[in-house]
Amino acid sequence: MIKVGVVGGAGYTAGELLRILANHPQVEISCVQSSSNAGKPFHEVHQDLIGDMEGTFATDLDLNVDVIFICSGHGKTQEFLDTYQVPENVKIIDLSNDFRLEAVDNDFIYGLPELNLEAIKSAKHLANPGCFATAIQLAVLPLAAKGVLTEDVHVNAVTGSTGAGQNPSRTTHFSWRNNNVSIYKAFSHQHLGEINQSVKQLQNDFAHDIKFLPVRGNFPKGIFASLYTTVKASEEEVVSWYRDFYKEAAFVHVLDEAPDMKQVLNTNKCLVHVEKHGDTVLVTSVIDNLIKGASGQAVQNMNLMFGLDQKEGLRLKSSSF
Repeated sequence: MIKVGVVGGAGYTAGELLRILANHPQVEISCVQSSSNAGKPFHEVHQDLIGDMEGTFATDLDLNVDVIFICSGHGKTQEFLDTYQVPENVKIIDLSNDFRLEAVDNDFIYGLPELNLEAIKSAKHLANPGCFATAIQLAVLPLAAKGVLTEDVHVNAVTGSTGAGQNPSRTTHFSWRNNNVSIYKAFSHQHLGEINQSVKQLQNDFAHDIKFLPVRGNFPKGIFASLYTTVKASEEEVVSWYRDFYKEAAFVHVLDEAPDMKQVLNTNKCLVHVEKHGDTVLVTSVIDNLIKGASGQAVQNMNLMFGLDQKEGLRLKSSSF
Protein backbone atom coordinates (compact mmCIF):
# COMPACT_ATOMS: atom_id res chain seq x y z
CA MET A 1 0.00 0.00 0.00
CA ILE A 2 1.12 3.56 -0.74
CA LYS A 3 1.00 5.71 2.39
CA VAL A 4 -0.23 9.19 1.48
CA GLY A 5 -0.02 12.54 3.24
CA VAL A 6 -1.98 15.59 2.10
CA VAL A 7 -1.06 19.21 2.85
CA GLY A 8 -3.76 21.88 2.65
CA GLY A 9 -6.59 19.39 2.91
CA ALA A 10 -9.59 21.75 3.10
CA GLY A 11 -9.72 23.20 -0.43
CA TYR A 12 -11.62 22.08 -3.53
CA THR A 13 -8.69 20.22 -5.09
CA ALA A 14 -7.94 18.46 -1.81
CA GLY A 15 -11.59 17.44 -1.49
CA GLU A 16 -11.54 15.83 -4.93
CA LEU A 17 -8.17 14.23 -4.16
CA LEU A 18 -9.45 12.67 -0.93
CA ARG A 19 -12.59 11.41 -2.67
CA ILE A 20 -10.42 9.63 -5.27
CA LEU A 21 -7.79 8.35 -2.83
CA ALA A 22 -10.41 7.04 -0.38
CA ASN A 23 -11.48 4.60 -3.10
CA HIS A 24 -8.02 3.84 -4.51
CA PRO A 25 -7.23 0.14 -3.90
CA GLN A 26 -3.48 0.74 -3.45
CA VAL A 27 -3.61 3.75 -1.12
CA GLU A 28 -3.69 4.30 2.63
CA ILE A 29 -4.38 7.92 3.62
CA SER A 30 -2.11 8.41 6.63
CA CYS A 31 -2.43 12.13 7.40
CA VAL A 32 -4.38 15.13 6.08
CA GLN A 33 -3.08 18.49 7.28
CA SER A 34 -5.08 21.72 7.35
CA SER A 35 -4.09 24.85 9.25
CA SER A 36 -7.56 26.38 8.95
CA ASN A 37 -9.55 23.27 9.93
CA ALA A 38 -7.27 21.33 12.29
CA GLY A 39 -9.26 19.08 14.61
CA LYS A 40 -12.40 19.05 12.47
CA PRO A 41 -13.72 15.78 10.99
CA PHE A 42 -13.09 15.45 7.26
CA HIS A 43 -16.81 15.27 6.47
CA GLU A 44 -17.52 18.63 8.11
CA VAL A 45 -15.50 20.31 5.37
CA HIS A 46 -15.95 17.81 2.52
CA GLN A 47 -19.50 16.65 3.11
CA ASP A 48 -19.42 14.10 0.28
CA LEU A 49 -16.92 12.06 2.36
CA ILE A 50 -19.57 11.06 4.90
CA GLY A 51 -19.42 7.29 5.22
CA ASP A 52 -16.31 7.04 3.01
CA MET A 53 -13.53 8.46 5.14
CA GLU A 54 -13.19 8.81 8.91
CA GLY A 55 -10.74 11.02 10.79
CA THR A 56 -9.87 14.63 11.49
CA PHE A 57 -7.57 17.22 9.97
CA ALA A 58 -4.13 17.43 11.59
CA THR A 59 -2.26 20.58 12.55
CA ASP A 60 1.07 19.19 11.33
CA LEU A 61 1.89 16.63 8.65
CA ASP A 62 3.17 13.20 9.66
CA LEU A 63 6.18 12.58 7.39
CA ASN A 64 6.04 8.80 7.80
CA VAL A 65 4.52 8.45 4.31
CA ASP A 66 5.54 7.42 0.80
CA VAL A 67 4.18 10.46 -1.03
CA ILE A 68 2.97 13.95 -0.13
CA PHE A 69 0.34 15.81 -2.14
CA ILE A 70 0.63 19.57 -1.59
CA CYS A 71 -2.75 21.25 -2.18
CA SER A 72 -1.95 24.59 -0.56
CA GLY A 73 -2.26 27.89 -2.39
CA HIS A 74 0.24 29.12 -4.92
CA GLY A 75 3.48 30.24 -3.28
CA LYS A 76 2.97 27.93 -0.28
CA THR A 77 4.98 24.90 -1.44
CA GLN A 78 8.37 26.49 -0.96
CA GLU A 79 7.21 27.63 2.48
CA PHE A 80 6.28 24.02 3.28
CA LEU A 81 9.65 22.73 2.09
CA ASP A 82 11.41 25.35 4.22
CA THR A 83 9.39 24.28 7.29
CA TYR A 84 9.50 20.47 6.97
CA GLN A 85 12.57 18.30 6.47
CA VAL A 86 11.01 15.87 4.01
CA PRO A 87 12.94 12.56 3.97
CA GLU A 88 14.80 11.74 0.75
CA ASN A 89 12.68 8.66 0.10
CA VAL A 90 9.36 10.56 0.20
CA LYS A 91 7.96 11.67 -3.15
CA ILE A 92 6.22 15.03 -3.56
CA ILE A 93 3.39 15.95 -5.93
CA ASP A 94 2.79 19.70 -5.92
CA LEU A 95 -0.55 21.01 -7.19
CA SER A 96 0.48 24.68 -7.01
CA ASN A 97 2.30 26.64 -9.73
CA ASP A 98 5.47 27.06 -7.67
CA PHE A 99 7.68 24.63 -9.61
CA ARG A 100 6.05 24.24 -13.03
CA LEU A 101 8.60 26.37 -14.86
CA GLU A 102 12.09 25.06 -15.48
CA ALA A 103 14.89 26.67 -13.48
CA VAL A 104 18.45 25.81 -12.54
CA ASP A 105 17.54 24.99 -8.93
CA ASN A 106 14.24 23.23 -9.77
CA ASP A 107 14.30 19.41 -9.74
CA PHE A 108 10.50 19.06 -10.17
CA ILE A 109 9.38 17.17 -13.27
CA TYR A 110 6.48 18.78 -15.14
CA GLY A 111 3.67 16.27 -14.76
CA LEU A 112 1.70 16.23 -18.01
CA PRO A 113 1.63 12.47 -18.71
CA GLU A 114 0.86 12.91 -22.40
CA LEU A 115 4.13 14.86 -22.75
CA ASN A 116 6.56 13.59 -20.09
CA LEU A 117 5.45 10.01 -19.45
CA GLU A 118 8.88 8.39 -18.99
CA ALA A 119 10.30 11.25 -16.90
CA ILE A 120 7.27 11.09 -14.58
CA LYS A 121 7.83 7.38 -13.95
CA SER A 122 11.23 8.10 -12.37
CA ALA A 123 10.35 11.45 -10.77
CA LYS A 124 10.95 12.14 -7.09
CA HIS A 125 9.39 15.60 -7.13
CA LEU A 126 6.56 16.43 -9.54
CA ALA A 127 4.82 19.68 -10.51
CA ASN A 128 1.21 18.97 -11.44
CA PRO A 129 0.01 21.10 -14.39
CA GLY A 130 -2.55 23.86 -14.07
CA CYS A 131 -6.16 23.31 -15.14
CA PHE A 132 -6.30 25.74 -18.07
CA ALA A 133 -2.80 24.64 -19.02
CA THR A 134 -3.87 20.99 -19.20
CA ALA A 135 -6.86 21.65 -21.46
CA ILE A 136 -4.94 24.01 -23.76
CA GLN A 137 -1.80 21.89 -24.02
CA LEU A 138 -3.79 18.78 -24.90
CA ALA A 139 -5.39 20.83 -27.68
CA VAL A 140 -2.16 22.25 -29.13
CA LEU A 141 0.70 19.80 -28.50
CA PRO A 142 0.02 17.48 -31.48
CA LEU A 143 0.49 20.52 -33.74
CA ALA A 144 3.72 21.45 -31.99
CA ALA A 145 4.95 17.86 -32.35
CA LYS A 146 4.53 18.24 -36.14
CA GLY A 147 6.30 21.63 -36.11
CA VAL A 148 3.43 23.37 -37.89
CA LEU A 149 2.82 26.28 -35.48
CA THR A 150 3.94 29.13 -37.74
CA GLU A 151 1.50 31.83 -36.59
CA ASP A 152 -0.15 33.02 -33.38
CA VAL A 153 -2.40 30.53 -31.58
CA HIS A 154 -5.73 31.94 -30.40
CA VAL A 155 -7.46 30.39 -27.38
CA ASN A 156 -10.78 31.05 -25.67
CA ALA A 157 -11.47 28.91 -22.60
CA VAL A 158 -14.33 29.02 -20.10
CA THR A 159 -13.90 27.67 -16.56
CA GLY A 160 -16.20 26.97 -13.64
CA SER A 161 -16.19 28.88 -10.37
CA THR A 162 -14.27 26.15 -8.50
CA GLY A 163 -11.20 27.17 -10.51
CA ALA A 164 -10.95 30.25 -8.30
CA GLY A 165 -10.59 28.18 -5.12
CA GLN A 166 -12.76 27.73 -2.04
CA ASN A 167 -12.22 31.11 -0.38
CA PRO A 168 -15.10 33.36 -1.45
CA SER A 169 -14.51 36.58 -3.37
CA ARG A 170 -16.61 39.11 -5.24
CA THR A 171 -16.28 37.23 -8.55
CA THR A 172 -17.14 33.82 -7.07
CA HIS A 173 -20.20 34.95 -5.12
CA PHE A 174 -23.32 33.17 -6.42
CA SER A 175 -25.32 36.32 -7.05
CA TRP A 176 -22.47 37.70 -9.18
CA ARG A 177 -21.44 34.53 -10.98
CA ASN A 178 -24.90 33.15 -11.77
CA ASN A 179 -26.30 34.24 -15.17
CA ASN A 180 -23.02 36.00 -15.85
CA VAL A 181 -19.91 35.61 -18.02
CA SER A 182 -16.74 37.73 -17.90
CA ILE A 183 -13.16 37.80 -19.20
CA TYR A 184 -10.24 38.09 -16.78
CA LYS A 185 -6.44 38.25 -17.10
CA ALA A 186 -6.71 38.69 -20.86
CA PHE A 187 -3.46 37.64 -22.60
CA SER A 188 -1.67 37.51 -19.24
CA HIS A 189 -2.91 34.38 -17.43
CA GLN A 190 -0.32 32.67 -15.21
CA HIS A 191 -0.68 29.34 -17.05
CA LEU A 192 0.77 30.79 -20.26
CA GLY A 193 4.31 30.21 -19.00
CA GLU A 194 3.93 26.46 -18.68
CA ILE A 195 1.96 26.21 -21.94
CA ASN A 196 4.71 27.98 -23.89
CA GLN A 197 7.34 25.86 -22.15
CA SER A 198 5.66 22.65 -23.29
CA VAL A 199 5.07 23.88 -26.83
CA LYS A 200 8.75 24.76 -27.19
CA GLN A 201 9.71 21.37 -25.79
CA LEU A 202 8.15 19.87 -28.93
CA GLN A 203 8.68 22.75 -31.38
CA ASN A 204 11.79 24.61 -30.31
CA ASP A 205 11.49 27.26 -33.03
CA PHE A 206 8.00 28.40 -31.98
CA ALA A 207 8.35 32.20 -31.94
CA HIS A 208 4.76 33.41 -31.93
CA ASP A 209 2.20 34.20 -29.24
CA ILE A 210 -0.47 32.11 -27.60
CA LYS A 211 -3.22 34.67 -27.28
CA PHE A 212 -5.39 33.39 -24.44
CA LEU A 213 -8.72 34.80 -23.29
CA PRO A 214 -9.78 33.14 -19.99
CA VAL A 215 -13.51 33.39 -19.26
CA ARG A 216 -15.41 32.93 -16.00
CA GLY A 217 -18.41 30.67 -16.59
CA ASN A 218 -21.67 30.53 -14.63
CA PHE A 219 -21.20 26.88 -13.61
CA PRO A 220 -19.13 25.25 -10.84
CA LYS A 221 -16.94 22.66 -12.63
CA GLY A 222 -15.34 22.09 -16.01
CA ILE A 223 -13.28 23.79 -18.72
CA PHE A 224 -14.37 24.23 -22.34
CA ALA A 225 -11.41 25.38 -24.46
CA SER A 226 -11.47 26.29 -28.15
CA LEU A 227 -8.22 26.97 -30.03
CA TYR A 228 -7.52 28.02 -33.60
CA THR A 229 -4.51 28.78 -35.77
CA THR A 230 -3.41 28.47 -39.41
CA VAL A 231 -2.29 25.03 -40.58
CA LYS A 232 -1.98 24.23 -44.30
CA ALA A 233 -2.86 20.56 -44.25
CA SER A 234 -6.07 18.66 -44.89
CA GLU A 235 -8.53 17.94 -42.10
CA GLU A 236 -7.92 14.21 -42.49
CA GLU A 237 -4.17 14.71 -42.08
CA VAL A 238 -4.50 16.93 -39.01
CA VAL A 239 -6.94 14.53 -37.35
CA SER A 240 -4.49 11.69 -38.02
CA TRP A 241 -1.78 13.65 -36.19
CA TYR A 242 -4.00 13.89 -33.12
CA ARG A 243 -5.01 10.24 -33.19
CA ASP A 244 -1.37 9.19 -33.52
CA PHE A 245 -0.17 11.54 -30.76
CA TYR A 246 -2.78 10.21 -28.30
CA LYS A 247 -2.91 6.57 -29.40
CA GLU A 248 -1.29 5.43 -26.12
CA ALA A 249 -2.86 8.09 -23.88
CA ALA A 250 -4.87 6.65 -21.01
CA PHE A 251 -7.41 9.46 -20.71
CA VAL A 252 -7.36 11.54 -23.92
CA HIS A 253 -9.91 10.67 -26.60
CA VAL A 254 -10.07 12.23 -30.07
CA LEU A 255 -13.71 12.45 -31.16
CA ASP A 256 -15.37 12.68 -34.57
CA GLU A 257 -17.92 15.16 -33.20
CA ALA A 258 -17.40 18.23 -31.04
CA PRO A 259 -17.69 17.34 -27.32
CA ASP A 260 -19.87 18.78 -24.61
CA MET A 261 -18.29 19.69 -21.30
CA LYS A 262 -20.81 17.56 -19.41
CA GLN A 263 -19.25 14.43 -20.95
CA VAL A 264 -16.11 14.80 -18.82
CA LEU A 265 -17.43 16.12 -15.50
CA ASN A 266 -16.32 14.02 -12.51
CA THR A 267 -13.87 12.07 -14.71
CA ASN A 268 -10.16 12.22 -15.55
CA LYS A 269 -10.89 12.34 -19.28
CA CYS A 270 -9.98 14.96 -21.86
CA LEU A 271 -12.08 14.93 -25.03
CA VAL A 272 -10.59 16.57 -28.13
CA HIS A 273 -12.16 17.40 -31.49
CA VAL A 274 -10.42 18.75 -34.60
CA GLU A 275 -11.93 20.39 -37.69
CA LYS A 276 -10.68 22.56 -40.55
CA HIS A 277 -12.18 25.75 -42.01
CA GLY A 278 -10.05 26.66 -45.01
CA ASP A 279 -6.50 27.02 -43.68
CA THR A 280 -7.75 27.44 -40.10
CA VAL A 281 -7.68 24.47 -37.75
CA LEU A 282 -10.15 24.60 -34.86
CA VAL A 283 -9.53 22.35 -31.85
CA THR A 284 -11.98 21.87 -28.98
CA SER A 285 -10.81 20.42 -25.66
CA VAL A 286 -12.90 19.72 -22.54
CA ILE A 287 -11.88 18.58 -19.06
CA ASP A 288 -13.06 18.64 -15.46
CA ASN A 289 -10.90 21.41 -13.99
CA LEU A 290 -10.66 19.77 -10.55
CA ILE A 291 -9.95 16.23 -11.80
CA LYS A 292 -7.99 16.03 -15.05
CA GLY A 293 -7.07 19.66 -14.40
CA ALA A 294 -5.83 18.97 -10.86
CA SER A 295 -6.47 16.06 -8.48
CA GLY A 296 -7.21 13.26 -10.94
CA GLN A 297 -4.11 14.08 -12.93
CA ALA A 298 -2.15 14.15 -9.66
CA VAL A 299 -3.32 10.60 -8.88
CA GLN A 300 -2.54 9.56 -12.46
CA ASN A 301 0.99 10.86 -11.86
CA MET A 302 1.22 9.05 -8.51
CA ASN A 303 0.27 5.82 -10.26
CA LEU A 304 3.07 6.33 -12.79
CA MET A 305 5.61 7.22 -10.08
CA PHE A 306 4.83 4.01 -8.17
CA GLY A 307 4.66 1.70 -11.17
CA LEU A 308 0.87 1.25 -11.18
CA ASP A 309 -1.54 1.27 -14.10
CA GLN A 310 -2.36 4.91 -14.94
CA LYS A 311 -6.07 4.22 -14.52
CA GLU A 312 -5.81 2.67 -11.05
CA GLY A 313 -8.42 4.33 -8.84
CA LEU A 314 -9.47 6.64 -11.69
CA ARG A 315 -12.21 4.71 -13.44
CA LEU A 316 -14.62 7.52 -12.63
CA LYS A 317 -18.01 7.90 -14.28
CA SER A 318 -19.56 11.02 -15.74
CA SER A 319 -23.31 11.62 -15.89
CA SER A 320 -25.53 12.43 -18.84
CA PHE A 321 -27.78 14.57 -16.64
